[in-house]
Amino acid sequence: MSTFNRMVIVDDEPMVLKTLKMLLNLEGFSDVHCFDNPEDALDFLAKNETSLILSDFIMPEMNGLEFLSKAKEVAPNATQIILTGYADKENAIKAINELGIYKYIEKPWDNSELVINIKNGLERAHLKEQVAQKIRELEELNESLEETVKERTKELHQTNVKLRTIIEDCADGIAIFDVNYEILLVNNALKNMFGMNDEDILLKNFFEMVINEKNQKFQDSLRERNTIYLRDFSIVNFKKEKKIPVEINISSVFDDENNFYIASIRDVSYQVENENLRNDFIATLTHDLRTPLLAAISGLDFMLNKTLGDLNEKQNVMLDTMKRSNQDMLGLVNALLEVYRYESGNLFLTKTQFCLNSLVKECKDELLPLLNENNIDIDLNLINEDNSFEINADKREIKRVIMNLIGNAIKHSNSNSKIIVSVRVDDKDVTLSVRDFGCGLDDSDCKKLFKRFSQGTSRKRACSTGLGLYLSRQIVEAHNGRIWVESEVDKGSIFSFTLKGAITENRVLL
Repeated sequence: MSTFNRMVIVDDEPMVLKTLKMLLNLEGFSDVHCFDNPEDALDFLAKNETSLILSDFIMPEMNGLEFLSKAKEVAPNATQIILTGYADKENAIKAINELGIYKYIEKPWDNSELVINIKNGLERAHLKEQVAQKIRELEELNESLEETVKERTKELHQTNVKLRTIIEDCADGIAIFDVNYEILLVNNALKNMFGMNDEDILLKNFFEMVINEKNQKFQDSLRERNTIYLRDFSIVNFKKEKKIPVEINISSVFDDENNFYIASIRDVSYQVENENLRNDFIATLTHDLRTPLLAAISGLDFMLNKTLGDLNEKQNVMLDTMKRSNQDMLGLVNALLEVYRYESGNLFLTKTQFCLNSLVKECKDELLPLLNENNIDIDLNLINEDNSFEINADKREIKRVIMNLIGNAIKHSNSNSKIIVSVRVDDKDVTLSVRDFGCGLDDSDCKKLFKRFSQGTSRKRACSTGLGLYLSRQIVEAHNGRIWVESEVDKGSIFSFTLKGAITENRVLL
């Protein structure tokens, strides 16, 4: 039996496997092997030649990156495709850059797009095998050199025609440009994205045709001939007068005869629209939850204040517990709303001039009950405390960051320990640090701390929303600053943030 169309699908969800196999069978692919366990799939790949591997990213026993890395060792010629959610794009990008994965496809996938990518992947694997086979044949041939050269030239021409067909039929836009970034070739998909013809695109500077939304710096990496993946870019369809969000993958081809770059441009309008719809839904839902929560808290206050009559001890304890639970839920709702407002760009900073030293002392005073409850001391190491300086920032938002950092330090400190809050100045930049002497963090935990819904560490999971540090990062970055952590296991952590150019002209001279 020919192995040209043999596929291996790995996913821990039986329903996904059944759906994919049914779809591929309907498309005429019968040699499809499904596994819900990566180890079983690796055993099969070691014993059977396979053209294409389709793997889920998140699996309990072995994640998609580990599986595809091992699969590459036993089936190096197989085309690899990974299924991933939109939130896991960064890991999918890592897989493309480091493992040489052919494609990633986001869930939920479009069936027609999935089938096109699988067909292109099979054709790619087949072409790779063809080229390898032809090379082996050329090494073995000793006679009829001239005839052999003619034959191979013809075959190479046919291969190039096939490759060009794949490029033209690819769902993603493809552009080839030289070392001066002048576009040499584009496929139909990219021309449709731009709403332009060849003559309007060719020889134009590629990076003048796309919009770098966040002014990302990537030129050095490109000049070093690294494969790069760019997000937060867009292009303009001049025919429809419409901006299209895109993601761009750029690879370099540099050898004795070729010096050019290949860019693959993917339209992510659908994904961005779905992300916005999801965020809008969450924002609407959380906003609507605030009113009944506030009403419930108010009603509980009436009862606890004995406005509606006396309570016995058990009733008082139960109602107080209910009130605190509702207040915790209201805090979660408010945190979700704040995150949405920052991400959607609907929150505007209200900057005023205020004394940072005074704000730090205010935060300490508000947290004193929590500090005393945990028997933790707090030391303030402030700059020129007697002659305070002012900064220009949003006082309410900066207070939120300071309260969150000190609150986290209290949670992760041992009893009878202390916390040190320090402020330092460098020209017009101000840096605030919160140091604790708790359990500390390892490098893997530090990398995840400022992401959404990151809860605790691998050693200790926190009972929280996982939004506090993420929201703090959003606030600091909105002030043109940065936030980071330095930590050592069993010795504690130092959380710091810097506000660039925040000190006003009336700052104290040190």
